Amino acid sequence: MAPCPLAAVILGAGKGTRMKSPVPKVLHPIAHRPMIGHVLDAVGGLSPAREVVVLSAGQEAVAEFVAPRPVAIQDPPLGTGHAVLAARPALEGFAGDVLILYADTPLIGGETLGRLRAALHQPAEAAVAVLAFRPADAAQYGRVVLDPEGGISAIVEYRDADAPTRAIGLCNAGLMAVSGAVLWTLLERVGNANAKGEYYLTDIVGLARKAGYRVAWVEAAPEEVMGVNSQAELAQAEAALQWRLRRRWLDAGVTMTAPETVWLSADTRLAPGVVIEPSVIIGPGVTVEEGAVLHAFSHIVGAAIGKGASIGPFARLRPGAWLGEGARIGNFVEAKNARLGAGAKANHLTYLGDAEIGAGANIGAGTITCNYDGFDKASTEIGEGAFIGSNTALVAPVRVGAGAIVGAGSVITEDVPEDALALARGRQEARPGWGKAFRERKRKGKAQRKSKGKA
Repeated sequence: MAPCPLAAVILGAGKGTRMKSPVPKVLHPIAHRPMIGHVLDAVGGLSPAREVVVLSAGQEAVAEFVAPRPVAIQDPPLGTGHAVLAARPALEGFAGDVLILYADTPLIGGETLGRLRAALHQPAEAAVAVLAFRPADAAQYGRVVLDPEGGISAIVEYRDADAPTRAIGLCNAGLMAVSGAVLWTLLERVGNANAKGEYYLTDIVGLARKAGYRVAWVEAAPEEVMGVNSQAELAQAEAALQWRLRRRWLDAGVTMTAPETVWLSADTRLAPGVVIEPSVIIGPGVTVEEGAVLHAFSHIVGAAIGKGASIGPFARLRPGAWLGEGARIGNFVEAKNARLGAGAKANHLTYLGDAEIGAGANIGAGTITCNYDGFDKASTEIGEGAFIGSNTALVAPVRVGAGAIVGAGSVITEDVPEDALALARGRQEARPGWGKAFRERKRKGKAQRKSKGKA
């Protein structure tokens, strides 16, 4: 029998007031990806036939981020059960399994979601499957109450639990898988006679049992179901995800000499054999090929680094930087929208912006491409094997031909032919004895002023 289709309902209507931030809670990034983006990625791995995101009024920025997925508005917010009901029109006519997730639980993994869904059908059919966990401190979590056979008999919210129920260590993570055949019927029966006067999604567990349905459950690691409701919890989730990313790449053959100091992005792509030294920060959109070395204290965003290339230490690669095989960006060098061919190098104290640099070219210390005139950007082209002397300013648009040499200290405003020597600096002049005469004049003047002051 072919598996039934899957729908996902992602609840993101919370205001996030504890974040104390103008940014909507679920758009706060973890590893440079919004929290809700991590959740969508996790469920996306299960190829859902439909997805709907439940938001509150005024969350246009979140709706824009999740587009083209449909959005349902929960207004006013009356609890999690009420939030899922808001998604009903978007799932009209759907017959299959429904996963219910939370947009502020960014560390949930696709494998766990797959197990949760599978629990609806294995070993026997169930109406509801609950994701549970055992936190070190159960605190305010709802408790999962098991029957003598090991199934779930009820989920009791902490506010409504008595002392024996609060002593239970198995807690509700909030995520559920529900058979679409019974979901809306169960939700319609949920009442709000509880301490908060809300319609709890968890009440469908007891209602399903009363109707004679089976309720299954699976257990997740506490870290995976960590919710984020404050800046402190956001930092905790960031730290947890960073360790997950580091371990992933270490297991894939990447060397990190001090992994706890390396910061990665969710979309970072590293080949086996890459070496990353301490205190390297990798932002979004970075790919690094085999054998490349990222030296200490480098900051890389939106860059592609070729095989055997070397970056840093103390280098900065900005979006559009591209390094060919064996290219080098050295200490205190910044590159933006610049392409360096195979073996090209800029070893010290250089800015390369909007530039095309040929294979084997050498860029001397202190060189800058003057790419911005206050209104527009312009490009610099440096040919293969060219040599740019130290402290050169290349005023774009300008082209230095292959094999050309630019003398140190030059300001290049016109194209340089291939294999030519370009010099653009003032002629040096030496005046014998001038320095000595200057010092004598200064000393004499100082002595005269001092003598007048005593008179």
